Amino acid sequence: MFKEINIRNIEKKENNDFNKDIQWLSDSLGLFNLRDKEKSCFRIFLELIKAKKEDKLISSDEIAFNSHLSRGTVIHHLNSLTEKGFVISYKQRYALNSKNVESLVSNLELEINSVIKEIKKTAKEIDKDLNL
Repeated sequence: MFKEINIRNIEKKENNDFNKDIQWLSDSLGLFNLRDKEKSCFRIFLELIKAKKEDKLISSDEIAFNSHLSRGTVIHHLNSLTEKGFVISYKQRYALNSKNVESLVSNLELEINSVIKEIKKTAKEIDKDLNL
């Protein structure tokens, strides 16, 4: 279950660049903030995608080594990604919370639709209470 959903409508420029596509997807999902000047979270997300390709869980130490980041930075971003529902942890190892990136987005879509449905239900109740 996704606990925090941030969707940004960012124009996608046509390109055939894997890293730019991942960056656009990540920016669109609000995974990164403007303070992340070193694109640390992007680099961590990329390592998680690579680990998923190999169908393995990855430790924070491995992510730190592969992404040339401190373990503290990695843990900070992993905690954030886990809290948002994009990453799962198991015995101090991490993975994307889906079988692939498309599945991750599909799960997110289901969650968004569920939240919107509840919001609409509440809006309808408010309108009824106000005779609108």
